[in-house]
Amino acid sequence: MDETYYEFGTPADRWDRARMFFEAKEYVTAARILGGLVEEMPEQVAPRLLLARAYYHSARLTRAEAELREVLERDPVEEYARLMLGRTLERQGRDAEAAPHLRLAHAMAGDVLGTSGAGERRRPA
Repeated sequence: MDETYYEFGTPADRWDRARMFFEAKEYVTAARILGGLVEEMPEQVAPRLLLARAYYHSARLTRAEAELREVLERDPVEEYARLMLGRTLERQGRDAEAAPHLRLAHAMAGDVLGTSGAGERRRPA
């Protein structure tokens, strides 16, 4: 019966349902729905990115890493995926691997010193 509920409706219905569960911090359920959407529409970046976030928040870091790498393969300038990959690698204790991704994410954001969120961002004169 659960499978029917998660699989019911159009992709847009399932996307809305997945976002609702994600916003309710029901990350495992959101990931279950998003996994089906990603299988059905592998070219779409948004469901895959939200799936990676759901995996990250539910501490399924290997899965989050795999999805983030797939997002970046499809869209190498996806700044948030780059930042998330760095954070995911850090959370796994892989700081040396994380560092280039974090530096690149900060540079893409125009924050060449890596101070985004911790202070004022530098802007070109």
